[in-house]
Amino acid sequence: MSTGIDIQFVQDNQSRSMRGVLRGLHYQNAPHAQTKMVRVLSGTILDVVLDLRKHKKTFGKTFQLVMSAEKNQQFLVPAGFAHGFIVLSESAELLYKTDDFHCPELEGGILYNDPALDIDWKTPEMEIIISDRDKKHPKLKDANFNF
Repeated sequence: MSTGIDIQFVQDNQSRSMRGVLRGLHYQNAPHAQTKMVRVLSGTILDVVLDLRKHKKTFGKTFQLVMSAEKNQQFLVPAGFAHGFIVLSESAELLYKTDDFHCPELEGGILYNDPALDIDWKTPEMEIIISDRDKKHPKLKDANFNF
């Protein structure tokens, strides 16, 4: 049975984080935009994607999904979407596959707490742990992306 999805993954990434760690919202611009397949190996996360495809009616909309190792889910994040997650359990380990290699000069991000996105991270703001890099991402209206 064919699903109509034909993706050749070229890179595997694995990360482990503790409760409250938020990573994102990250993307990689064309010509090396990435499709990601995300899977939780241990723990529970809130996974969030943001549509950055300007020509779509869903541009600027977010979708979120609570994922856990127990649910044994996978989440396909198409190229043209920013991706982020926050750890809801004591710790979590993620595996994500990408269909293009990491290209630092094309990476970008959207500020996780941009009021225009109104994302409920299911964690009080004072308990969120976020890198200095991710704190400095621009709001959606000021971001540079080419989808």
